[in-house]
Amino acid sequence: MRLNDRVFGMLMLILAVVYGWEATQFPEPFGGSESVGPETFPIILSFFLGVSAIYMMLKPDPDEAWPVLPMLIELICVVLAILVFAWAIEPLGFIPAAVAIVTYLAWRMGADLKMSLIIGVTSSVSIFFIFNNVLELALPLGLLEL
Repeated sequence: MRLNDRVFGMLMLILAVVYGWEATQFPEPFGGSESVGPETFPIILSFFLGVSAIYMMLKPDPDEAWPVLPMLIELICVVLAILVFAWAIEPLGFIPAAVAIVTYLAWRMGADLKMSLIIGVTSSVSIFFIFNNVLELALPLGLLEL
């Protein structure tokens, strides 16, 4: 795994540099330059991705066996759930899509269905209100727009 970690770290470092550079190419917002603009969050993400990639290349994990088939199936299910969430966020709206994915992921991580639903609803509604009311970043309402 040492070579795999170093190769993956190098690919992630390249991604971080390209992602950060592309973020600096965003057009200037209407009304002039701002201290916190549309490029701020992507640049912060690219910085942390770059630092993590360098750490991965310098301190790779010891050799370990690849995950067995059931774990790979779980990982594929998580990736598919995230893709469905990305697709569903516009037509369904943020709250229903987020409730569905958070409930599903909490259930897959071992919470019972009732607690998963509670976690999904409270976290989705909380995040929606933080983004809409505190950060003033509109998330799609979808079905709730009626």
